[in-house]
Amino acid sequence: MNHKGRYIVHIATTLLCSVVLLLCSGCRISYKFNGSALDYNLYKNISISDFPIRAALVYPPLQQTFENKLHDMITRQTRLRVVDNTNSDLRIEGEITGYALSPQAVTEDAYASQTRLTITVRVKYINNKEEGQDLDQSFSSYKDFSSSELLTDVQDELCNQICDELCDLIFNATLGNW
Repeated sequence: MNHKGRYIVHIATTLLCSVVLLLCSGCRISYKFNGSALDYNLYKNISISDFPIRAALVYPPLQQTFENKLHDMITRQTRLRVVDNTNSDLRIEGEITGYALSPQAVTEDAYASQTRLTITVRVKYINNKEEGQDLDQSFSSYKDFSSSELLTDVQDELCNQICDELCDLIFNATLGNW
């Protein structure tokens, strides 16, 4: 074998040994993209109470939509068991405090061309395992829609989108530990 051939074999052997060493070393890089930063040795369960509507405007399906989305997000992104009692490790409770429409873009004839639907939720997060981790905060999210559309035609879709955003905000502020 000539000098160039031995050099290629040497490089290939060195690379192969490096890869084997890396694989056998036990080191690994791990990322969690769900945002949950819970110690599952400490936290086993969570209770989620009803979120009654206390807003001046009331859209009755909103309560069930929001509660279902929050429950689904927690069960999808954590290993916590959802229980119905207040003796749980973690507890989320609150109320829907705002459901408001406001004009956003006004045309030259003084009519609104865009309307904003804003939903506000007050959340009380109670950590029964660690002091100082509780939270009592309001979260708001909104979506704009064309004023040429009737609210009744777009309300369900807007509420779904807003509830998704609210649940993300709430999850990140409580269980996500950002």
